[in-house]
Amino acid sequence: MAGLERISFDKIDPKDPFFDSLRADYEEFDSWFAKKAKVAEPAYTVKTSSGKLSGFVYLKKEVGQLDDVDPPRKAAARLKVGTLKIDAHGTKLGERVIKKIFDHAIDANVTEIYVTVFPQHKALIKLLERYGFAVSGVKTSKNGEELVLVRDMGVFVGDIVKDYPFVHVKDRKFFLLAVYPDYHTQLFPDSILRNEKSDILEDVSYTNTIHKIYIAKLALTRMKPGDVVVIYRTTDREGQARFRSVVTSVCVVEEVRSKKEFPDEKSFVRFALPHSVFTRDELRDFFKEQRVYAVKMTYNAAFERRTIRGRLLDEVGIPEQPRWDLKPLTREQFDRIMELGEVNARLIVD
Repeated sequence: MAGLERISFDKIDPKDPFFDSLRADYEEFDSWFAKKAKVAEPAYTVKTSSGKLSGFVYLKKEVGQLDDVDPPRKAAARLKVGTLKIDAHGTKLGERVIKKIFDHAIDANVTEIYVTVFPQHKALIKLLERYGFAVSGVKTSKNGEELVLVRDMGVFVGDIVKDYPFVHVKDRKFFLLAVYPDYHTQLFPDSILRNEKSDILEDVSYTNTIHKIYIAKLALTRMKPGDVVVIYRTTDREGQARFRSVVTSVCVVEEVRSKKEFPDEKSFVRFALPHSVFTRDELRDFFKEQRVYAVKMTYNAAFERRTIRGRLLDEVGIPEQPRWDLKPLTREQFDRIMELGEVNARLIVD
């Protein structure tokens, strides 16, 4: 299973070889781990399909001044990423962990997130900086000097990725985009329906990544970067769309391309493969079609409540026609869907 599992320290084996690098970095690792295990504090772990530990993150909310870093940071409610390690092996598992960190920060209503990282962990630093973290100082201890990376949750730079997971709505267009059930859960794992089995999720890049690519014959070029997309999971039973088709997630468009914008099949496959649910051969078959479009989106939030098609018709006022494959929404309709979905209002930035 590729999902993050919330588990207490006392249920985790600290002697697992996965922790060897952390033990090498931090002299006090074993005593720290034992202390957390004694009070059964929770952490998030990820295991491969064979049961091997491949990811670990410990998160803790703190309130007050951060005075063990240079320069100190003023008093605030912040999320500390206490321990973070990811063995991604090309599956983009790091993005899945980053998403969980942001989900936790939004839920905890903190104003910033911080993590300390030794300078030699360049790949991790690069990953954090991609999503808006910036070096704000250093922390010196008996283990050496670490960089302090901070993500200010109240500062927006106008970049879709650096501002993630926030959704900017001013002067944007809104769309409803249909996704078949066969693809939905693999592409949007945090939006799994309660009657679906979580063990269908695999440790693959398109499941783990924050970035999703949707491919279709639809004229997706109606959408532009920055537009906001509500994901609509179509019914899994013929004739029951009113009760079984639901909206599940909100995304933001990063880029949209048509077939003619790819010089050849190889470039199309290279663009789509890491972020779509299709295999290399399936993508090659797609490229043979006369009309092919691809949209790349960030996966910003899963709805707390999935609103069925019937309520979208009756309460949100979305008309039956035209078809709900790629359907424009008004700002009022979008706001109502967010309200019904119980999406944290803080995520929506006007």
